[in-house]
Amino acid sequence: MKLQSNDFELFQLPERFEQDAQALTKTWQDLQRQAHPDKFASEGAAAQRLAMQWSVRINEAYQRLRDPLKRAAYLCELHEAPIQAENNTAMPAAFLMQQMEWREALEDARSASDIDALEDEVNGARRRLLSDCAEQIDQKQDFPAAAQQVRALMFLERFGQDVEKRREALSF
Repeated sequence: MKLQSNDFELFQLPERFEQDAQALTKTWQDLQRQAHPDKFASEGAAAQRLAMQWSVRINEAYQRLRDPLKRAAYLCELHEAPIQAENNTAMPAAFLMQQMEWREALEDARSASDIDALEDEVNGARRRLLSDCAEQIDQKQDFPAAAQQVRALMFLERFGQDVEKRREALSF
């Protein structure tokens, strides 16, 4: 194992969007057992520090690989298609119109059922975007197109948080 390895190399996985979640978790557990600092207690402070670095590195990689949005963004970055969400906000007109409609629906929501309906619609859009992302990455190897899907997914994540806040506000 090398600290400089990318997450997929570290976990000995193919650089693909689609991953087996159970196999990923099992590999994470195996790697953590190998690198756990307690295993190096008798080897001195330097060995324990290195083990701690490994443990942190393994956990960071696991967090990135197990989350579909983070995994997609990471794959785009690895293939020189940076997300640049803070600089690149250009989105297709249809997506921008959908955003406006969802924002209006959120403002107009007066009941839990209104929120549930909006949440179902947004979750459906999220599933479609994740599927598109998987296709762009795994089949087409079109990382710039996948990066645009990731930016859209990032909006949906933020909007999902706004939906939850609205749900909480309605429950009072």
